[in-house]
Amino acid sequence: MKKLINDPEDVTREQLEGLALAHPDLLEVHFDPTFVKARQAPEAGKVAILSGGGSGHEPMHAGYVGRGMLDAACPGQVFTSPTPDQMLEAGKAVAGGRGILQIVKNYTGDVMNFQMAADLLREEGIAVRNIVIDDDVAVKDSTYTAGRRGTGTTVIAEKICGAAAVAGYDLDRLAQLCRRVNLRGKSMGMALTSCIVPQNGRPTFEIGEDEIEIGIGIHGEPGVERIGIETADAITEILAGHILDDGPYARTLTEWDPDRDDWVEVEVVDETLVKGDRLIALVNGMGGTPLSELYTVYARLHALVEASGMSIVRRLIGPYMTSLEMQGISITLVKADDELLRLFDAPVHTAGLRWGC
Repeated sequence: MKKLINDPEDVTREQLEGLALAHPDLLEVHFDPTFVKARQAPEAGKVAILSGGGSGHEPMHAGYVGRGMLDAACPGQVFTSPTPDQMLEAGKAVAGGRGILQIVKNYTGDVMNFQMAADLLREEGIAVRNIVIDDDVAVKDSTYTAGRRGTGTTVIAEKICGAAAVAGYDLDRLAQLCRRVNLRGKSMGMALTSCIVPQNGRPTFEIGEDEIEIGIGIHGEPGVERIGIETADAITEILAGHILDDGPYARTLTEWDPDRDDWVEVEVVDETLVKGDRLIALVNGMGGTPLSELYTVYARLHALVEASGMSIVRRLIGPYMTSLEMQGISITLVKADDELLRLFDAPVHTAGLRWGC
């Protein structure tokens, strides 16, 4: 294992200390329990946006704490869910009087712990809504999840909801907005190599020099199909084909119902991408992928989308949601409308995303 680390057990703490020193104008880091808080939070009269998950996906999530995006993020150890006490203290630190929206990727530990944290925050008198992101079209059920995994749409949801909170949306409206982004977002990824969790010191899965893994998860979970090495265009066609051809996906998610004062099961169905749609695209590097290769993928993706009668009107190309040093990519397409585009374009200033400031 070759990594720029000291003690494997100190990886998360040391990277967070560096993050705080590098961006003192944007954020502050708290330990015991660990969370990252926007410098300006709490803001009176504004719904706070909170997210989190295992470390190893940087800049997700701590890198999106700042102005116009997240008010707080709770990083767990590498590929390990954060704990409810982290969300509780983070929520109390950023609550501005209008409640908290927690954006949660669909991994079993994340969902369970964020629900527990929401219950604890309500005991403190803070209104909380949890919205689960489950956009990975590669699977319906997988390791660590019940249903589709939460992947690249999380970045888009955090950006859009962060802007909406700044614009004054109330908690119910924000929850509806976040749910809409999720139902309009579809993602799929692939890997050329595995990654190595520092504490384990060995690849998460073995893959041959002439093989690629289609449909991988962001924690290094093996995909749904292993094939021989292909060209960038062929790989892009496989991923984009699954996304563009994905039909309505019906499932049950657990959300908080303030009228019943309880968790309830909600039936939801993805929106299908159709001719004429305007799309926000994310071509994401998994940590070890050169930017030049991502642009090669985007060129083919752009052509495929245009040939399908749709258009990409906004795009992000780069390492926005990684898996340590894994070589690979994920593609995300989110159906946009005027409201989503306006919020996507709104100013943002974080360590990992910045424009309009």
